[in-house]
Amino acid sequence: MIKTVLITGASHGIGKEAARLFASRHWNVFLNCKTSAKDMIAFSEDLSRTYKTACTPLIYDISDDAQAEDMFAEIHAISKGPDVLVNNAGISYIGLLDAMNIDDWNRVINTNLTSLFSCCKRAIPHMLHEKSGKIINISSVWGNVGASCEVAYSASKGGVNAFTKALAKELAPSNIQVNAIACGVIDTRMNRCFSEDERRELMEEIPAGRFGSPQETAQLIYDLATGHDYLTGQIISLDGGWC
Repeated sequence: MIKTVLITGASHGIGKEAARLFASRHWNVFLNCKTSAKDMIAFSEDLSRTYKTACTPLIYDISDDAQAEDMFAEIHAISKGPDVLVNNAGISYIGLLDAMNIDDWNRVINTNLTSLFSCCKRAIPHMLHEKSGKIINISSVWGNVGASCEVAYSASKGGVNAFTKALAKELAPSNIQVNAIACGVIDTRMNRCFSEDERRELMEEIPAGRFGSPQETAQLIYDLATGHDYLTGQIISLDGGWC
């Protein structure tokens, strides 16, 4: 039986590589992004042609609960719902807390944390009906230890970790697993703000001696999505031994 996955933040980086991997294994794939509609539509069409599977672009800002509601209405017009939900959408903010305004704070929290509520709430009923499902949240090592000049981001990812642990306990009796991946430095657009010197210094701090790749992260997402039914409520660090 063909299964369905919904991946948020699928226009680049980890989300894009996860979408490619699921499509290559002939899943039905729903790909969400807020902007980049033209690129997302073209990418979805390319995946469908290449792997002969259904890939549907969903252009919604899921930091807004009303738009998340509309997105799931579109999903339910096509499918009963996702068997696997990958909550990958996220943004960062680098700067001193006392220089941050409330709009920036709310934008980070709503995108990185509130979107989990909006998507999980609407994905869970189908999983309950099927008595199975996987929810995979993309977190960060900063959610475990915090980062100077990234207070809002760290707080949002700490919230993701607590959300993951609590929801896992709530859904375990229904055979639905909820886990998070706490990423270290993954070589994505989010981390390309660093200069060459800063990138070199970061690599020297990481025991593995390099950044992780989006493809490696996508593989871990897929592994969690396709097995490990007794593994739930875990925050799995993918950081090359860094934190």
